[in-house]
Amino acid sequence: MGIMYFVRHGQTVWNVENKICGATDSPLTEQGHMQAKRTGEIINDAISAGRMHIDMILTSPLSRARDTAEEISSQTGIPVHTEVRLTEQNFGRWEGTPRDGGDFAAAKQNFCDSFSGGESMLRCAQRVYDLIDEITAIPDKTFLLVAHNGIARIVESYFRDMTNAEFAAFGIKNAQIREYRF
Repeated sequence: MGIMYFVRHGQTVWNVENKICGATDSPLTEQGHMQAKRTGEIINDAISAGRMHIDMILTSPLSRARDTAEEISSQTGIPVHTEVRLTEQNFGRWEGTPRDGGDFAAAKQNFCDSFSGGESMLRCAQRVYDLIDEITAIPDKTFLLVAHNGIARIVESYFRDMTNAEFAAFGIKNAQIREYRF
């Protein structure tokens, strides 16, 4: 049986400002850096206690995820590799707008919509599913993916059937760790 871990990046400036980050590069806040450091410590403690093993960290190239991954690596010594398929979905015209906007919530229901220059949910899911297919094909290696809330939603849907409403409502906290067995 294989194991894969997922961590969402630490808190960003746009998380605090309630803006949609998407593929826009919003940096970590000081709290985000502290969350990343704490997550690295938790993972390092679990590794030291024999409760966890990770061979490689794969991270989104966006700085919020990359900085989180680098902090985890500095705590654990696990090598980090950039994986472009972990980049957050590009929400096109919605990037930088309020996360809780009603128009955006309605637009997200259309999984084939590219949001005027962005990326559809289906195309985003395709690239993430392709990556997970590759990872699950080598169950003797354990990967930690460091990415974004939208990517977390897609990863969850890979391992668990979800209704559209469950998919839309799913999310994880900044710097939260999830484990998936396959």
